[in-house]
Amino acid sequence: MLKLVFKQLVIISCLLSSAGAMAQDIEISGVVKDINSNEAIGSSNIRLKNHKRAVVADKQGKFKLSIPQQLNAGKLLVSSLGYKTDTVLIDTTKLFYEILLDTKSDALSEVVVTGVSRATLTRENPVPIVSVSKKKIEQSSESNIIDVLVRNVPGLNAVKTGPNISKPFIRGLGYNRVLTLYDGIRQEGQQWGDEHGIEVDAYNIERSEVIKGPASLMYGSDALAGVVSLMSSMPAVNDGLLHGKFLSEYQSNNGLIGNGLGLFYANDHWSFALRGSYRIAKNYSNAVDGRVYNTGFRETNASGTIRYQNSKGNSTFNVTLYDNIQGIPDGSRDSLTRKFTQQIYEGDLDDIKNRPIVSEGMLNSYQLSPLHQHIQHYRIYSNNHYAIGKGDIDFMLAFQQNIRREYNHPTMTDQAGMFVRLNTANYGVKYNAPKILNTEFTVGVNGMYQNNLNKDATDFPIPDYNLFDAGAYLFAKWKYERWTIGGGIRYDLRHLNASDFYTATNAQTGFGQHVSLAEIPDAKLQFPSFSKTFGGVSLSLGTTYQINDQVSLKANIARGYRAPSITEFASNGLDPGAHIIYRGNRDFKPEFSLQEDIGTDITFKDLSMSFSIFNNNIQNYIYLSLLLDADGNPLINAQGDKTYQYQQSSAQLYGFEGTVNLHPAAWKGFSFDNSFSMIYGYNKKAMFKGKKTDGEYLPLIPPVRLLSSIAQDFSLHSKLFSNLNLRFETEYNGAQNRYLALNDTETATSSYILFNVAAGTTINYSKKHTIQLQVQANNLFNETYQSNLSRLKYFENYEQSSNGYRGIQSMGRSIGFKLITSF
Repeated sequence: MLKLVFKQLVIISCLLSSAGAMAQDIEISGVVKDINSNEAIGSSNIRLKNHKRAVVADKQGKFKLSIPQQLNAGKLLVSSLGYKTDTVLIDTTKLFYEILLDTKSDALSEVVVTGVSRATLTRENPVPIVSVSKKKIEQSSESNIIDVLVRNVPGLNAVKTGPNISKPFIRGLGYNRVLTLYDGIRQEGQQWGDEHGIEVDAYNIERSEVIKGPASLMYGSDALAGVVSLMSSMPAVNDGLLHGKFLSEYQSNNGLIGNGLGLFYANDHWSFALRGSYRIAKNYSNAVDGRVYNTGFRETNASGTIRYQNSKGNSTFNVTLYDNIQGIPDGSRDSLTRKFTQQIYEGDLDDIKNRPIVSEGMLNSYQLSPLHQHIQHYRIYSNNHYAIGKGDIDFMLAFQQNIRREYNHPTMTDQAGMFVRLNTANYGVKYNAPKILNTEFTVGVNGMYQNNLNKDATDFPIPDYNLFDAGAYLFAKWKYERWTIGGGIRYDLRHLNASDFYTATNAQTGFGQHVSLAEIPDAKLQFPSFSKTFGGVSLSLGTTYQINDQVSLKANIARGYRAPSITEFASNGLDPGAHIIYRGNRDFKPEFSLQEDIGTDITFKDLSMSFSIFNNNIQNYIYLSLLLDADGNPLINAQGDKTYQYQQSSAQLYGFEGTVNLHPAAWKGFSFDNSFSMIYGYNKKAMFKGKKTDGEYLPLIPPVRLLSSIAQDFSLHSKLFSNLNLRFETEYNGAQNRYLALNDTETATSSYILFNVAAGTTINYSKKHTIQLQVQANNLFNETYQSNLSRLKYFENYEQSSNGYRGIQSMGRSIGFKLITSF
């Protein structure tokens, strides 16, 4: 009997062992990559279809997943934010999978953004924000990074002074109302000036985010209109090997030649990056003006990064260098031939209408005029993020120095007309508390200390000064089912102080100079001392409601705060590069805005749309007004520089933005994208009511703008060429008849349409590395046009023009070639 039982147990054990062996799991692994760049996609989700088994890929896109050995016709569902979900058929004889994901055309509704207290989804964020991906940046052929963003963000425009000088404007507001962030550090570089752009390496921008509307809650003063946030590139893989990226481009119109190199290394804990770039361009051209004198530039960049990370968080240390020698156009010409002329004399000896004509050799040369500006910007900063219990903390410390020289003396070319050095120390701490009752709380403090110093110069538009800025805020976000509600409060203080600033005429040169009263008792007191404190409260409250997975509604109301800039408060002199004599006002109060936004994001399988309506009322709005003499004529010096006085009133801006993107699932790789924006701006001062162009309309308001593009991406079944992309764009800018004609500040602007075409491909020169080639023609039909946001439009010294065109026209046709390779 016992023998029989023993035999049965043996048989049962064998059967169970066989069944267990048959049901045994196997482990598969793989990597998830971007189909276009071949770079890893970290944090991707890999799930076994119709099963609960799932895994999240690491930062290098690598994953491992156990699946049943006898799985029949199993499938993997692979998804990542901003990418189209892919389905991969499982072959049980195959243990490694390389999965390539394509970007989503409706990424607006899913891209993770960081311009808030915590990373979140755009569709859950009530604040209007647009993310511009690395792919869009690399596939663009523009003169600077701001122009790239303008092409991709409705409601973002740029005031331009030539190809390389673009000042971001958000919904009709710019300068010190738009805050630029570089790796989360606020950019401080005399941004009140017209004649220089953003001091960053355009080849080192991984992606960007643009917040449209008051962001004072998180960033304090100077974010009244919004934020342009730029993120630098970092190593994509941590395999312990050295990787690199090389970029080279050429643009035909101004002969721009640019090269950039990045070297990257990373292992499990340490990451290193070294980057450098060099760009040079000569004068740009158009069909009417030919080559526009003194619009060339020479720009050099270098940067380095060290990062340490562990399971609790990471610390990053960065150093950057920016050096730009930039031409300063003044638009002087010969009255008959309309050829550009150059300044060779000073003061009363200089007749702006009788200068010598610039030779064709000089116009077509990469050599810059001795009358130029030299801008240097240095940064040293550290960003840190660590988990503390169930919460986390971010803290930042930075130092940056901006040196700006403007050379405007043809008889003493080594003597700077303007020479200012701005030192800024930035700080910030933010704590994200653990979630309580579906609510996330964030508290933070940030601010800066500044010291501005005038050095060996002859013109002094602003004084030496010290600035201290501090703000504390509380933000909360509650999320339950389909509802998300977020809001917060912040208080800011800004203190400015300066000592008496004296100037006198140098007897040897005849130019101005900074002196002490002890040296020259009868010196002019150009800037009396001051000590002033500004303060204000910022508020924000918004909500999103997801009707379903396809449609979400948004509403937000925000109160923004901005202290007057140093030029608005205390300026009193010539900015030689801008050709403007500034006059500040020490009685100014801070600006406060109240903006309401209502919008919706709609995402279907074949179609995605977004719409936003905004209304912005600004108290104590600061603007420039031309000063007139007793006869009603503008105050102008010998070189044609006009004098402007800052004024203050109330203002209102409102408008509409929308996108409609068609991307049929059945038509793989095809997209038809459209964006639309319109903005109206009014000066609400009582004396201008009903005056329209004679004072009621605000200056620098962009016209109606419609940008449409048709693109087709082809996946090629070739070992050498992996894909081909084609794109055709039309850019329509409507006529701007709502302009500020008062004192000849602005003139009407005609409508125009520009056509652009582009083509690109990816070459697989090895199993792991690629070369991206891109060709793009901007302004394909060489259209002659002027943007109402181009300062060069108003560079005109004659009442009548012999060729019928006034001012300087914008850039003509330009064909760009770009090569990007990884190794």
